[in-house]
Amino acid sequence: MLLFYIRHGDPIYNPNSLTALGKKQAYAIAKRLALYGIDKIYSSPSQRAKDTAQPTCDLLKKNMELVDFADEALAWEEFTVEKNGYRTWLFQDEETRMLFSDKEIVVKGHRWYEDDRFKEYKKGVERIAEDASGFFKSLGYAHIRETGMYEVIQQNNDRVALFAHQGFGLAFLSEVLDIPYPLFTNHFDMCHTGMTVIEFREENGVAIPKVLTLSSDAHLYREGLPTKYNNNLYF
Repeated sequence: MLLFYIRHGDPIYNPNSLTALGKKQAYAIAKRLALYGIDKIYSSPSQRAKDTAQPTCDLLKKNMELVDFADEALAWEEFTVEKNGYRTWLFQDEETRMLFSDKEIVVKGHRWYEDDRFKEYKKGVERIAEDASGFFKSLGYAHIRETGMYEVIQQNNDRVALFAHQGFGLAFLSEVLDIPYPLFTNHFDMCHTGMTVIEFREENGVAIPKVLTLSSDAHLYREGLPTKYNNNLYF
């Protein structure tokens, strides 16, 4: 199985939708995905994610299945911190990022939330783990977290796309790949309509997920759209 994780296009957060650029980005990723095909299309129930997925559904004549656990609103309640009267993502707060690199946090691995400074995030971590496990089980893979592998309970050669978000996506992918959240979010990120591809190659009854590409924006370059990372940096 190939899992395609796609972040939504350039957003308008209120009202929840895409900018004109975001709509062009959504069509660009649709053309890329349509080139080799997608068998199943899932989306967060958030409008900006659905609007990003819709062109792919239209080109491939596929239905979109909504997965509530991928809603960014849930992740926002679970993985943010309040500073100076406003909230921000843990991975965007500089003080938190430094704490994430603290040796005491690093050695705790997946149980980083057992540190007194982060105990309020346990519920979110466990929610993502449970929901991700259920999602992959529906696709034929049972997560063996202790080994970073998945037991193959049903062979699956599908190409599966999930359209969702940055905040949810970083928590979700850290769980999928068995990389602790502090470590993952300190070292990886994703851009608008960035496409991450993870291969679940089945061998001897198990699959070890391997990242083939992380947050690729080649489709934007192909369509002549700006490749400015999150409207902030050209590279």
